[in-house]
Amino acid sequence: MTNPTSTIPSSDYHIPVLFHETMQYLNIQPDGVYVDATFGGGGHSRGILSKLGPKGRLIAFDQDADAKNNLPNDERIVFIPENFKYLQRFLRLHKIHQVDGVLADLGVSSHQFDEGTRGFSTRFDGPFDMRMDQRQTRTAAQVIESFSETELHKMFEQYGEVTNSKTLAKHIVDNRKHVKLNTVQDFKTLIAPVVKGNPNKYWAQVFQAIRIVVNEEMEVLSDFLAQLSEVIKPGGRAVIITFHSIEDRMVKNAFKVAPEEENPSNPFLSNPREKVWNIITKKPVMASDKEMKENNRSRSAKLRAAERV
Repeated sequence: MTNPTSTIPSSDYHIPVLFHETMQYLNIQPDGVYVDATFGGGGHSRGILSKLGPKGRLIAFDQDADAKNNLPNDERIVFIPENFKYLQRFLRLHKIHQVDGVLADLGVSSHQFDEGTRGFSTRFDGPFDMRMDQRQTRTAAQVIESFSETELHKMFEQYGEVTNSKTLAKHIVDNRKHVKLNTVQDFKTLIAPVVKGNPNKYWAQVFQAIRIVVNEEMEVLSDFLAQLSEVIKPGGRAVIITFHSIEDRMVKNAFKVAPEEENPSNPFLSNPREKVWNIITKKPVMASDKEMKENNRSRSAKLRAAERV
């Protein structure tokens, strides 16, 4: 069971969500090898390290160069400054074929929201950027300047659940040629005439949609989930924390038993597919009322865990 009195390793950079639940569901073995696919502020990683013995190892991924500043002085951790979609490739480079557990916290870190120069936040002016990996070329400004009206409509509707996504897309296409989109404020000024309802909520939904597309978050998650069954050894655990309904659905489906497939030699027969995961969390685990009060960003967090068969 979780220990609610134990301290949560955190920093100004990021407070890890569902910390105690994550440690519980990972079922950490002292001599095991674990992956923190989204190192961030290192809070979850410090929790894993605290349960590992001298022979245990932790492989930490993060594409954001700022995250490296949070590394603990611990020889058991290997930091890989790359996107977790390259999970299997970099594990193999480090001569690791299978691990005992993988954690992914898909939320944007508090640091990224609070650092105005990155363009993630609606509260600060700064470059209209939103790249988690500064080595990438496509920025938020380029998405808004180049996407068609249909693409913009789909982006805001699917990833932001913006109520007037169609109107917003048309307004952008009709007016973007008259303005420069260098900063967050430039973009907010551009779409100000069509903001509906609570402005702060509206901005948050719009910015979330753009951020997801800039960083190809759904494509990355799909690639990552497809690798888990090969990377995690039998009896090992996958623990994934999502913050968006589409992400949660993708994780839920990845852990399900795949439906039967048609037998190529006889279309009237079907071949049952191999069961890959034992689902540990029948329903997603949510933050407690206490955690929600202490950390507002935990409100939309959902944790799902599964064990490799």
